[in-house]
Amino acid sequence: MKNLDFLKDYHKNTKRDYYKERKQGLEKVNFAIKAKQFGRLYWDGDRDYGYGGYTYDGRWKKLAKRLIKYYKLNNNSKILDIGCGKGFLIYEIWKILNNKVYGLEISKYAIANSKKEIRNRIKYGNAKSLPYKNKSFDLAISINTLHNLEIEDLFNAISQINRVAKKKYIVVDSFRNEKERINLMSWQLTCNALFSVKEWEWILKTNKYNGDYSFIFYE
Repeated sequence: MKNLDFLKDYHKNTKRDYYKERKQGLEKVNFAIKAKQFGRLYWDGDRDYGYGGYTYDGRWKKLAKRLIKYYKLNNNSKILDIGCGKGFLIYEIWKILNNKVYGLEISKYAIANSKKEIRNRIKYGNAKSLPYKNKSFDLAISINTLHNLEIEDLFNAISQINRVAKKKYIVVDSFRNEKERINLMSWQLTCNALFSVKEWEWILKTNKYNGDYSFIFYE
């Protein structure tokens, strides 16, 4: 189990005004309620509700190449992206390898508005119960999804990821100090699993997770 740092540059490209977010106070409750529906508002509505328009600009190509190189993926590799959103990452992996790459997504809106080239490769479902056979994937990835689960579902999801994939890579939001904790609470709309690095590593170890992982920090 390794702590990898594949997404640091992606995260730092977004400018965030944490002070403004904290000042919104109770108004943000409504934003969070709407965001957790993972519908149009979350993906393509106003920035207060989520992405503020989740369109593709090619940014996931670099990560696709990193994953392919690090995990030695090839045309015969079978890959699953859990919480794949509109499928931008699996689209890039599919373009490079033209292989068996698939996605699982809880948002019907995201699936309906995914890249048309790979839309039929995305299945509607929840990370807590993966509809796949044991070790049916060479690699399972889950980026910015597991922290949206409540604790029981989170434990189930980690167990499921262990079950269906030979190699794994997950990314979650976390914090290393009080400033990052407050910034995370101010910024995040959908995060239910609000844990420190030490707590996340305990959760992974407790659930016998044997894959790789990264943390996103709100510095």
